[in-house]
Amino acid sequence: MDEAVPALATGQASTDAVTEQPVNVYIWDMDETLILLKSLLDGSYAGAFDGLKDREKSTEIGKRWENLILELCDEHFFYEEIENYNEPYLNALNEYDDGRDLTSYDFEADCFSSPYDDANKKKLAYRHRAIGEKYAKGLEKILDQHMVKVCNDQYSLTDKYTDGWLSSAHKLLEEALGKSSSAPTANSSSINCIVTSGSLIPSLAKCLLYRLDDVVSSENVYSSWEVGKLQCFKWIKERFDGPNVRFCAIGDGHEECSAAQIMKWPFIKIEFRPEAHHRFPGLDMPTVQAYMDVIYESSSKDG
Repeated sequence: MDEAVPALATGQASTDAVTEQPVNVYIWDMDETLILLKSLLDGSYAGAFDGLKDREKSTEIGKRWENLILELCDEHFFYEEIENYNEPYLNALNEYDDGRDLTSYDFEADCFSSPYDDANKKKLAYRHRAIGEKYAKGLEKILDQHMVKVCNDQYSLTDKYTDGWLSSAHKLLEEALGKSSSAPTANSSSINCIVTSGSLIPSLAKCLLYRLDDVVSSENVYSSWEVGKLQCFKWIKERFDGPNVRFCAIGDGHEECSAAQIMKWPFIKIEFRPEAHHRFPGLDMPTVQAYMDVIYESSSKDG
């Protein structure tokens, strides 16, 4: 996998020109951090509220999300074909992509299949590029009006059930990029990345359905499914590192916590229990910055 790292240098942000303002790279876990799904499906989210949340409704909401994710993957992201060929990030096969115009390319007729040789890697690279282009266009350009409404209704229902978890997480990612209602375009050099233990294509589908695509670009979504979170963290560091770059990991699991410790990055643990220190709504940018300041100010003093 090491030979694929140079392709990562083509991301949306460059650290070649060092500015006075630090570049903050936020590495977010997805499930049970930015979004809720497993805890809705198994009822553990509802269970944390001692009977105040309807467990059956929780499971129903989770199953609807599962169906929407699978439908988007199968109908628009070639998932039935490429499910068994997971890659850790969308640009991993860039060296096999010859840049061919895909406007009239017939994916159904190119006979993508085993063995996983160079010819089929090129076909998979084409599919990854097509997925990235669809991601950039957004859900409203992919689905018809009826399905867009279904997805919007599901998002609103989930956000209401979880007391604003989804919308508050999205707002924090906007703030991380320097966005606001008065300045809807990013005005900072900060970067949001997602490192998720789920496979890549369903994770990209989740980003679209949970409205994260405007705050996390497709090339900044990493799947640790096979390589582990530490390896993904190392790739992110290599891609964005510089003398004025700071990293912070936010998630709910032990693996990302351990990986952050090895990388000597601050880590913020998210929990959905109502009495938890950090959850959504609740976690804010001043708190995130305080965690980063503790680590990086201490490092500068030690240096």
